[in-house]
Amino acid sequence: MAASGAEGAETAAVAESAEDRAAVHGAGSLLDCPSCGSAQVVHVLGDDGGVSLVCTSCGHSWS
Repeated sequence: MAASGAEGAETAAVAESAEDRAAVHGAGSLLDCPSCGSAQVVHVLGDDGGVSLVCTSCGHSWS
């Protein structure tokens, strides 16, 4: 059974977002937490204007 244009586009969008996630959250990426290894890392703007990284899994922060 052939997929309709809408189904094909939806499948491509899902595949593309999975590839994007793998590129961002892949093993050994520079944004993995050095404490726990999680890829759940966010940038936080400090009071002095500096930027720190914070792991949302374990709370470890670094810059």
